[in-house]
Amino acid sequence: MLDAGDASQDRGPLGAHMSVAGGSWEAAPRAREVSATAMQIFTKQANRWAEREVDAVEATRFREALSATSVRWCCAHDSYLINLASPMPELRERSVLSFRAELRRCHALGLDALVSHPGNFIDDRPSGIARNADGIIEALEAEPGPTRLLMELTAGQGTVLGSTFEEMADLLSRIPSALRGRMGVCLDTAHVWAAGYDLINAYDDMWTRYADTLGFASLGCLHLNDSKARLASHLDRHDLIGEGSIGADVFRRIMTDERLTHVPKVLETPKGDSPAETDARMLHRLRSYAAGL
Repeated sequence: MLDAGDASQDRGPLGAHMSVAGGSWEAAPRAREVSATAMQIFTKQANRWAEREVDAVEATRFREALSATSVRWCCAHDSYLINLASPMPELRERSVLSFRAELRRCHALGLDALVSHPGNFIDDRPSGIARNADGIIEALEAEPGPTRLLMELTAGQGTVLGSTFEEMADLLSRIPSALRGRMGVCLDTAHVWAAGYDLINAYDDMWTRYADTLGFASLGCLHLNDSKARLASHLDRHDLIGEGSIGADVFRRIMTDERLTHVPKVLETPKGDSPAETDARMLHRLRSYAAGL
């Protein structure tokens, strides 16, 4: 476990995706074990359609467990099966219902954000973007609550939407202004690298383009992942911080970038055979970057 001095170097909430094995409340002690100040969870099994509701007992138990940690920002990632952009009516209807259930669980648990991937258009891109936006609107209107929806930029493999800042801006622009305030963006370093944004040689140019296209106010979370894939490969392959094709220097810049100081940062790096040890090592590495080491 890291000491308080390490945790003080967060420069904003910093943590990792935590297992909810044994119950959603069990993620909290796992976060405490690695001195996380941010946390991401799944609110159900991510690769199954089966839904569940969060009752008052679970919500209270989760919040009490979280209050015993240093976590001050917590999000969920939605199911990998959801595809709001699908042209197939049955899949899209099922996706909307599942997405609504994700929002309900997040609201019940009091989570700060729900991270969601834009869908796969399958037929044609403009139609897919329109369907995705319509699904988001339907879900947000049906499920009011405090949790902010963060759409995650993707690596752009196949027919996946949302791999460019411009396409994400197009998607968000289709959301009515009354709902858009409940939305934002999650930027994953491995995804944007694979999508073609050169974090090594054009770091400031990328952030200028982000600011001009989406605005820094939209940035609700950073997923910090190195990449096993090459630049512009469109392959989503996460690696340990400083050990992949992006490299340590980019993460040093991120951890000392004043524009990103207060943006929550969450690891989704491989955990290996010792999840707590690996997460603790990666968080210590990022904190050392923030400290200028």
